[in-house]
Amino acid sequence: MMQAMIFAAGLGTRLKPLTDRIPKALVSVGGEPLLKRVIFQLKDAGFTRIVVNVHHFSQQIIDYLRVHDNFGMDIRISDESEKLLETGGGIRKAWPLFNQSEPILIHNVDILSNVDLKKFYQMESRDMIAARLMVSERKTKRYLLFDDSMRLVGWTNIETGEVKSPYPDLNPKDYKMYAFSGIHMVAPSLFPLMEEEPDKFPIMDFYLKHCDKVRIEGYVKNDLKLMDVGKQETLKEAEAFLKSLVSSL
Repeated sequence: MMQAMIFAAGLGTRLKPLTDRIPKALVSVGGEPLLKRVIFQLKDAGFTRIVVNVHHFSQQIIDYLRVHDNFGMDIRISDESEKLLETGGGIRKAWPLFNQSEPILIHNVDILSNVDLKKFYQMESRDMIAARLMVSERKTKRYLLFDDSMRLVGWTNIETGEVKSPYPDLNPKDYKMYAFSGIHMVAPSLFPLMEEEPDKFPIMDFYLKHCDKVRIEGYVKNDLKLMDVGKQETLKEAEAFLKSLVSSL
């Protein structure tokens, strides 16, 4: 069984004024809501169970899925209407809705890509890792740091010089720097470590806190095409990007 979670609870502040009346998940790109695009990418890859977390205009998302009969899939709602739990808290709250013996692929609702989600989910080394992060060489201020075996060791902001790592005196220049893509996979073995966390916590801080205890690895797709359409400037470019994805298939 292949299962996934779509992060759809965010406030979508970068997409205002659109998100003053609808949730980011229902913003249309190329004539289809972002949520539908991610659902069908997962469905086409062979995923059968999806959990969608909701908060901002949550009922609109619930109604949208109901009207479309969950697109013929086992889609479950993790309701964060009362309190937005951030990414880590959201994953932990959704955990009882999953088959707890299988990994979970996590996908931001505002990411469009050419990632082979089935391959990413089923890679051979998955039994030995606690999490796998899709990363790329795109330019940004904030980078994840990996050793030569692509094990996560830290994070840095190259503009401010800030470093986060469980390893003291880590020098970012000694490690590979990659940007996170918004697509990752978590193994069941990671969830016991979440029990000590507060209700609300970011998953990336959690990964960085525990990357010295469990193997959290990065995966680089050399021909990656990926766009974060969670902001106004990229939303305008998204249609052309979708056409480029189709032409590259």
